[in-house]
Amino acid sequence: RYEKQLNELLLGIFDVIPAPLLTIFDFQELELLMCGLPEIDIDDWKENTEYSGDYDREGPNHKVCVWFWEIVSEYDQELKARLLQFVTGSSGAPARGFRSLQEINGRVMKFTIHGVALENCVYPRSKTSFNRIDLPIYGSKDELEEKLKIAITMAATGFYWEMRRMRRKKKWFQVKAQREE
Repeated sequence: RYEKQLNELLLGIFDVIPAPLLTIFDFQELELLMCGLPEIDIDDWKENTEYSGDYDREGPNHKVCVWFWEIVSEYDQELKARLLQFVTGSSGAPARGFRSLQEINGRVMKFTIHGVALENCVYPRSKTSFNRIDLPIYGSKDELEEKLKIAITMAATGFYWEMRRMRRKKKWFQVKAQREE
């Protein structure tokens, strides 16, 4: 239905930037290059965040959530944009602020930090359709900082899917070992 229009758009882009030069970027890097780094208001982001799972009761006062916001506040604009992209699928904040952040079907759905047990999830993972990050309950701020940075910088390379595949394989071996006993 839109094939002709998309082809024309791509031909126009390729007139300005040769296609081989674009292949060195993943889709997230390309978005950041074409749209620029957004100015992200951390206070607005934090104020319009919901907490669920193991963070439901304490919310922003849970030690891991406090560490999360301290770490994100120290990020430069590129890492903030990558984190936002990792969780929401877009590197830019909504024009009317985080209170108007939308899910995939257009309904307003706030950024959500969902607490999960470390045994179930070693690295943070995202649910972009719901603007949600599943954030394990780490024992230290350093561990959170390390794992969060790995997750947001490696997401475009298939890191997340590789971790899921490895986790499934580990469970398969555990089941197999139990059957053999």
